Amino acid sequence: MRHVEVTIPAGERETVVETLEKMEIDYYLTDATSGPAGDRKHTAVATFPLPQGAVQPVIDELHSSGLSEDAHVVIIDAEVDTSRRFQELTERFETDSSITRIAREEILIRARELSPRFWTFITMTIISSVVAAAGLLLDSPAVVVGSMVIAPLVGPALSTGVGTVLDEDDLFRRGVKLQAIGGVVSILSATVFAFAVRRLYLFPPNTDIATIGQISGRLTPDFLSLIVALGAGVAGVFSLATGVSVALVGVMIAAALIPPAAAVGIGIAWLNPSVALSSGVLVLVNVLSINLAAILTLRYMGYQPKSWFKMERSRREMVKRIGVLVLAISLLSVFLGAVTYSTYQDAQFEHNADDTVGDTLGEAPYEDVQKIGIEVNYRQGSMFGNGMLPTSTLFHEPDRVIVTVGVPSDGRYPRLADRIERNIERRTDADVTVELRYIETDRAS
Repeated sequence: MRHVEVTIPAGERETVVETLEKMEIDYYLTDATSGPAGDRKHTAVATFPLPQGAVQPVIDELHSSGLSEDAHVVIIDAEVDTSRRFQELTERFETDSSITRIAREEILIRARELSPRFWTFITMTIISSVVAAAGLLLDSPAVVVGSMVIAPLVGPALSTGVGTVLDEDDLFRRGVKLQAIGGVVSILSATVFAFAVRRLYLFPPNTDIATIGQISGRLTPDFLSLIVALGAGVAGVFSLATGVSVALVGVMIAAALIPPAAAVGIGIAWLNPSVALSSGVLVLVNVLSINLAAILTLRYMGYQPKSWFKMERSRREMVKRIGVLVLAISLLSVFLGAVTYSTYQDAQFEHNADDTVGDTLGEAPYEDVQKIGIEVNYRQGSMFGNGMLPTSTLFHEPDRVIVTVGVPSDGRYPRLADRIERNIERRTDADVTVELRYIETDRAS
């Protein structure tokens, strides 16, 4: 609930009283003085408790009834009001399912508070990026999660949406500025850290960084990555607009931005354009998707400027910005679609290869052979297919199928690998080499 205080300008006391009584709101009215002696610009203070969802409708109704912009409206968090009138008021506003959000003025203040001061933002971004880069190189999920907790990115990401929908240009520009600077700073700081780690031999310099689990997970941005980013934006706005703490949601937003940006820096430091490009695409997709989701969610929740003039201007700007975001995401989706299709092909091949191995082992004379596991290795190809650009970890073809089987201690199956290879090639049309690994098994008599 909220405790609202309205300092009423001279001549508007009756307007406030009539409006509150019409809306059946319990209020308390006290006389007030303001300014130098004899300058009574405000003559009374009205205080009243409201459910969270009722704050914006009541304030808008007061202004529509004649309360001027000179009035001071203070909104304070409160705990409990046990009166029957307040319970009835809560039930009345809860009947409208759309009223589940904090007031327009509250969300503006919260959005501004989420963006720290500039140098604090820079410092925390550098620290989180360096920690993320260390976590990626160490292949430590716990360290990577720790970097997300301290990342200050949730404020700028949500500020652009709030500034767009409520036509607050200063808030929008600050959000865009901090996001752009934060992205550059995070990549640069991760690059410098990774370069130092490599040059000081704190990490094996010839390591194939694309094989590190925490890094390889950022090298295949597909449409699922888009869903994650959109979900982060929606969750961030809902937590902000409903008055819930955004700390945990901020971790989700940072998860979509900080580790991929750190992976870009590592790719640059290791002179691996494929890692840098793939992770960079993921960063761009996530940033754009979070901003798009924030704008659309705020608009869906009914937020809009108070004045008609600002409302029309906000609609025009919102359409333009949504158009730019959708266009940019659509262009990047070509890359996402290619990766998604590549992932689908890999899954299909591995499924068919596994089925083929099972069918082959069911044939004579291999009934005693047990399938234990199957692994597929891929040969890397050029990202754009001309053989002159860096190899890609995204687009590849199956090269070798490693099959682990259990066989009796006295069993000999010299032609099994050849048969599995022929059957896989016949089913999948893929030119692969099959490698068998035997594990002797012994059955009790």
